Amino acid sequence: MKSSGAAAGQGAKAASLPKRFYKDVAIKNDGSGTASLLLDGNPVRTPAKAHLTLPTPALAEAVAEEWRAQQDRIDPLTMPLTKLANSAIDGVRGREQAVIDDIAKYAGSDLLCYRAEGPKALVASQTKHWDPVLSWAKAALDAPLVLAEGIANVAQPKASLDSLRRALEGLDPFGLGALHVMTTLTGSALLALAVVKGKLTPEEAWQAAHVDEDFQISQWGEDAEAAKRRAQRRRDFDAAARLLQMLPAVIAGRGDDLGPGSCRNL
Repeated sequence: MKSSGAAAGQGAKAASLPKRFYKDVAIKNDGSGTASLLLDGNPVRTPAKAHLTLPTPALAEAVAEEWRAQQDRIDPLTMPLTKLANSAIDGVRGREQAVIDDIAKYAGSDLLCYRAEGPKALVASQTKHWDPVLSWAKAALDAPLVLAEGIANVAQPKASLDSLRRALEGLDPFGLGALHVMTTLTGSALLALAVVKGKLTPEEAWQAAHVDEDFQISQWGEDAEAAKRRAQRRRDFDAAARLLQMLPAVIAGRGDDLGPGSCRNL
């Protein structure tokens, strides 16, 4: 049962949210494959005052559903696709190369490259979830990466990082924005790329990203606040993965399986 203090805090938070100011939510197909969001017939703008134009009607409808679901107050935490769309338009468009460089920077110290020396169960779990992705990156993306034990930094081959940059160059601002979110949430550009290319499901990538954390939980139990933070990160990760599924350019780039040693077959 919630305490009166917690209830009061939630009430104050709700009161601080903006009131819903619209009745009708619709989308307008723009004739070029894109679609815009309309509130009471008026086009929606991003925080930077750009038109909120979505690259596909499917994504526009998904964003519209977030707006329709709002009650008396508008809660941005329940609108992750809207947040991603705003970020793609205001923060990625026109800065694509800088975003690619930042993702490549993550690849330079990718989570999958740093291995535990023990215990054996943790080492085995890392091997199971991470090695197939590294093998795929080497074969499919021409991006072999160097492994290290412990926390000592290891430099990655420039040619491999350049190959990973090239793998990102076909993505539009929405795809890049979603991939950047997934990279920062997992600490791994390779896991994010594996989802983009259809080599891992979002669930498989999320599990792979939390091998170390899940091992610690299995040993010591789960902290309630840490679990809450993880659930919030998962919501944003799932929204990014969902957005990617609604981008035709991304879907067209999917295909090959990871092969006999893939995570799907383990």
